[in-house]
Amino acid sequence: MTEYPTSQEGPQPVASGGGTDEAGHGKAPIAAAEAVRTHAAGAGAGPAAEPGGAAAAAASDARAARSAAGAGGSAGLPRPRRNAAEPGEGAARPRPGASSPDASIGAAGHGAPAEAPRPRGGSEDMSDDGNGPAAGTIASGDGGAGHHGGGGSSVPAGGSGEVTAARREGDRLRFVGAATRRIARGIDLDEIVLGLCRATVPTFSDAILVYLRDPLPVGDERPVGPVVLRLRRTDRLRPIDDLTDISSTIGAGMDLAGAAGATGELDFSQLPLVGPQGDLPAAELCEIRPGGALAEVLRGVRPVFGSSAAARAALPELLGVDHPLPRGNRAVLAPLRGRRRVIGAAVFLRSPERPAFEQNDLLVAAQLATHTALGIDKAVLYGREAYIADELQRTMLPDSLPQPTGVRLASRYLPAAETARVGGDWYDAIPLPGSRVALVVGDVMGHSMTSAAIMGQLRTTAQTLAQLDLPPAEVLHHLDEQAQRLGSDRMATCLYAVYDPVAHRITIANAGHPPPVLLHLGGRAEVLRVPPGAPIGVGGVDFEAVELDAPAGGTLLLYTDGLVESRLRDVWTGIEQLRERLATTAQLTGLDHPPPLEALCDDVLDMLGPGDRDDDIALLAARFDGIAPSDVAYWFLDPEETAPGRARRFARRALTRWGLEELSDSLELLVSEVVTNAVRYAERPVTLRLLRTDVLRCEVGDDSPQLPRQRRARDTDEGGRGLFLVNRMARRWGATRLSSGKVVWFELSLPGTPERR
Repeated sequence: MTEYPTSQEGPQPVASGGGTDEAGHGKAPIAAAEAVRTHAAGAGAGPAAEPGGAAAAAASDARAARSAAGAGGSAGLPRPRRNAAEPGEGAARPRPGASSPDASIGAAGHGAPAEAPRPRGGSEDMSDDGNGPAAGTIASGDGGAGHHGGGGSSVPAGGSGEVTAARREGDRLRFVGAATRRIARGIDLDEIVLGLCRATVPTFSDAILVYLRDPLPVGDERPVGPVVLRLRRTDRLRPIDDLTDISSTIGAGMDLAGAAGATGELDFSQLPLVGPQGDLPAAELCEIRPGGALAEVLRGVRPVFGSSAAARAALPELLGVDHPLPRGNRAVLAPLRGRRRVIGAAVFLRSPERPAFEQNDLLVAAQLATHTALGIDKAVLYGREAYIADELQRTMLPDSLPQPTGVRLASRYLPAAETARVGGDWYDAIPLPGSRVALVVGDVMGHSMTSAAIMGQLRTTAQTLAQLDLPPAEVLHHLDEQAQRLGSDRMATCLYAVYDPVAHRITIANAGHPPPVLLHLGGRAEVLRVPPGAPIGVGGVDFEAVELDAPAGGTLLLYTDGLVESRLRDVWTGIEQLRERLATTAQLTGLDHPPPLEALCDDVLDMLGPGDRDDDIALLAARFDGIAPSDVAYWFLDPEETAPGRARRFARRALTRWGLEELSDSLELLVSEVVTNAVRYAERPVTLRLLRTDVLRCEVGDDSPQLPRQRRARDTDEGGRGLFLVNRMARRWGATRLSSGKVVWFELSLPGTPERR
């Protein structure tokens, strides 16, 4: 059984034979079921095949006499009649050959059956009680006497036409209002298209096909190339349970032409179910030919009947030449026009068991198409804005964290909400000379594109200042000046820390940011005491830095206030909960084993309950491994001619102590070239440092700010080949400008490790 899509806001009446499903939706009306039962029992069964034949005939004659005052047809959804078996009812369903108002409708409806759907249960009675047709149906037609309740008395024929016409128009207005509300509830493309399908089937049509341009234009974009329509969604009435055998028979042995019948009319109740949505067999793609029939209909914007000459030529182009079309006014082709251009088309179809569309139904289709197209336009614009926001936020944050020596890093970022994809929170890890690393976490006020743009500028400024190897307090001072240049109301908090794995120390400066939490190897978690400072952008304030121990195996957690502050708790309560959460997690992994970084980040985020997140969150975790003193060698060299020779001897002794003699030739050559270049320009002692980690790293520092540049030496030049040798022999190399000069460094792969450049 298939759910019965509704177009009204409240609970919907259910036609007979349908019942209700677990979702509360009604089932498909019984009209299609009666038609297929007749087909299954035999086309020539006649009145004898009808249940309760004699009694039904007598009751039908009485009902026909009662309706003789004047009864008209309905070109919209037919109103079901009361069941003859119910108490208090004196009318039964008419015989197929009896004269009745609905029989005249069927005659005018191109072969539609004369029988109307009839309800089965008293609770599901949908007969007219004098207050209008049943909810979920559109009464339409040429006029006629409405059947009122209260013992079957009839209304005088003089005023019945005006009452029925007013009722039909009221039904249309209520349907259009409910349908447009359902369409407007969607915020993305699929929700809007689904809203259109569920609002119109089966209330307005028995089937719908929605085609949209592929790709959909955004804003003022002008499409290039041919215009292509893609079938986005289809929906239709599905066969009910007792038609399963017939449906399987049709699916196994009858093609679409057989389902359409000899007259070519399409009977949707007998079509096999195709796909999980009950899709109609239609063309998936349609390329609109310039000047073709479909292009002309779409250019006209207004819906047209399928029986019109323009639609007869356009529908095969849209649906495919093999798709059968109903005869008469049982199809409506409605262009979907957005704010600037046509973005698709919708096809509404009715089966032969149902009255055909009338002129006023074109107005209903136009309203539905207009609201759907405008909603799709807004959904496409919203999708583009969301994509831009996602891309902006993604590019503002690092794609991946570096892997500096002596520290392991992990990070997380969560936006404030699905509707606020951008924010001002950021994190960064910047490698520094001497195997140090700068850890940065900041938060710009607001959740907008402006906040994200300011955040990007401050992050870029912090990276530039870090490369100058400025002290943390100086970095915050320059960030404060930059924020003031960006505007008077550009406020942000920031925490800047520099970790030295050789000295096992960390230097931290704070600008109004929540303090970091340090998790020791033994499981103790503490909130570090750092000066709070003023936020960036205030101006005229000094920032103070503190130097603390960074024990090996410890984990430093930097975060933004969205992790610890919300409407349910203040910031210090959240910080205490975070400290307790870290200590609890460390107890689970053991006192001598620190918890894995990635799992630790996920566990920290799990402390947030439902509705406990009002701000975006940036999280940066650093595990201090450090570099053992035995793996470091450090020397000072006076800037004189003998310095390169002394540097070679020091390097050879260090390699012998570490058991890396096979690197002696390469290291001595490269150290000699780099130290020679430093001595040439230095005025103060030159520093030489070797570090053994997963690679052998050599660093040479001097007081000259001029960075060396690799160049191609001419054949007659006596120098200029030193950096060329370094570039060819080293695994990696580089030069970094410092506040007091520069550092030139290179790395060599250890024996037994793969070469990487």
